[in-house]
Amino acid sequence: MPAIGTDLVHVPGFAEQLDTPGSTFTDVFTATEKRTAARKPAHLRAEHLAGRWAAKEAFIKAWSTALYGQPPVIAQERLDWREIEVRPDRWGRVTLVLHGEVASAVASTLGKIRVTLSISHDGDYATAVCHVNG
Repeated sequence: MPAIGTDLVHVPGFAEQLDTPGSTFTDVFTATEKRTAARKPAHLRAEHLAGRWAAKEAFIKAWSTALYGQPPVIAQERLDWREIEVRPDRWGRVTLVLHGEVASAVASTLGKIRVTLSISHDGDYATAVCHVNG
């Protein structure tokens, strides 16, 4: 069943969360996502990661839409956001790579899927749209 999800992130609020002492919010990103962000100019890192966060949220919404009428497969408190990885190609186009329990749960509920992802930034906002076709 094809499904779509979208998310919008307020970049200044997101940056504030990242900068909060003791925050574990950066733990939602993989080492690769953090390395990619680190290559950006300092003033663009929060914007970059906000787009990645929006993409992960958009994927969860698309997956949930595809399972409409069924209970969630992974409880929210058990979800490891690093298992949803935003990966760019050499030209900066992005897709999602699923790992671990998320990959297994998606395969068991939707089978083999194809993900189409778009991330955009405008002013203080980052947005992402994710299309899941299973």
